[in-house]
Amino acid sequence: MLFEDIAIVDERFDTQAHKWVGVKGEKIDYIGDEAPQNAQDYGEVFDGRGKLLMPALYNAHSHAPMTLLRGYAENLPLQAWLEQKCWPFEGKMTPEDNYWGCNLALAEMARFGVVSMSDMYYATPERAKSVDEAGMKANLCEGLLAFEPKPYSEYPIAAQNERYVHDYNGAANGRLRMDYNIHAEYTSNEQVCRDIVDIVKEKGLRLHVHASETKNEVEECRQRHDGLSPIQYFASIGVFDVPCTAAHCVWVSEEDIAILAEKQVFVANNPASNMKLASGFAPIHKMLEAGVPVCLGTDGMASNNNHNMFKDLYLMALIYKGYELDPTVLTPKQVVRAATRTGALSQGRDDCGLLKEGFKADLCVLDVEGPQWCPENDLLTNVVYAGQGSDVVLTLCDGEVVYREGEWPTIDVERSKAEVAARTARIQSEL
Repeated sequence: MLFEDIAIVDERFDTQAHKWVGVKGEKIDYIGDEAPQNAQDYGEVFDGRGKLLMPALYNAHSHAPMTLLRGYAENLPLQAWLEQKCWPFEGKMTPEDNYWGCNLALAEMARFGVVSMSDMYYATPERAKSVDEAGMKANLCEGLLAFEPKPYSEYPIAAQNERYVHDYNGAANGRLRMDYNIHAEYTSNEQVCRDIVDIVKEKGLRLHVHASETKNEVEECRQRHDGLSPIQYFASIGVFDVPCTAAHCVWVSEEDIAILAEKQVFVANNPASNMKLASGFAPIHKMLEAGVPVCLGTDGMASNNNHNMFKDLYLMALIYKGYELDPTVLTPKQVVRAATRTGALSQGRDDCGLLKEGFKADLCVLDVEGPQWCPENDLLTNVVYAGQGSDVVLTLCDGEVVYREGEWPTIDVERSKAEVAARTARIQSEL
């Protein structure tokens, strides 16, 4: 595909008008001020007038099959939400339920310019099948609740994960990757954590955890671990000595932030979920100032209700200004970078997340001719504060179309909707 005369968000996150961008295979092959000499070699020419081409978004923390729980567990604090609603519902979910829930989640993400997710959940083979068929990307990890005081090797999931890493890590031409998972400090034990870190080091993989999501979580952790916060506890047992994404990090101290910066832990900010569950506001601006790599996630659909990351982008840009009473906190560049390049890096995808020659063609196109886009005093500011996920008209993953103007060439959206609705009704009737 050759994008002709189109505005772009370049690799410095500046916007430029009237550019030509060529995609060959799975990569960005050309960026210039005029058509390339071999323009005919690119196949379809995409008329870029009134459009903006930017890197696609990377969802750095999701629980994709939780689309089945959308609107189900409402107006509850985190622990009651988990224990009274989510866990009983999830206990009834079959592998096929997870497959269809993941299908619907991926359709929603592609609709809103997202090409990849870091997904912590169950039924990994079914999720991998869904991602592969959709032509999208994912770092998958199998959820682990380790309440029993025994080594990781004695949990059935240990052998399962060995198979999953063999079967799926690097599959689908690298679009699929396997991470390991520690759900949280309060759902694990020290030996399991240390065992998992050893495996991740040995295999050269990545780790995905929840950390410091609520005030209560931090206070109870300090009681269990001689005054250590979850961040300090995880650091003390080596969890951050491997590439790690820590979701939430809402209740963190200056000492915690210093650890996250030193260890270069990717913090997945989930502003919609954190507000909906009344968990609080992660001090993202302080983390960025300290050099912590911050990315952006939706979390699951029981605590956010949609995968439209442009909403999360808007919230991240806006809420810290009000929280700090400082309008200079967080710039559009910082927020867009978090949702694109830093999200890709959190998945170990070094050649993704930028509009740059030689990088993977993970791209989305926005229609910028709507009234909310006028005037274009600053196009990137409009992306963050005026644009909508519904402005996305095209999403490419590795150069292949996964969404275009109301059509999903790789996902049967209508069947996915019907399956999710029926399966949700069945589970609710069983509870």
